Amino acid sequence: MDKILFLTMLYDFYGELLTDKQKEAFELYHLDDLSLSEITSQYDNNVSRQSVLDNIKRTEKKLLHYEEKLSLVEKYLNQRKIIDKIVTDIENIISNGNLNDKDISSLQNISKDLNNLLD
Repeated sequence: MDKILFLTMLYDFYGELLTDKQKEAFELYHLDDLSLSEITSQYDNNVSRQSVLDNIKRTEKKLLHYEEKLSLVEKYLNQRKIIDKIVTDIENIISNGNLNDKDISSLQNISKDLNNLLD
């Protein structure tokens, strides 16, 4: 998985555990795609590019630490894989035919419910 995508997933899961400064720096750098210089210019003159980078790196390390301890993203991704496989299996059963309209409707509802579980 792409590093940026993984970090943003970690942020989605654990972002509320960060300080406001950590959240702001992370969002500006990773979500808004600002450079270190652009981020530095948003702060007062006492903030260096290095201190912004250090804050971002510490924040990334903290997010990785949370994931190491709690594994919420890993569990989510595993559940997503299983649900995607089940939905694909349901679609294959429906496309193979030999089902009445009621069975097809029931399977489509199950597929929809499964997709809604992790959204």
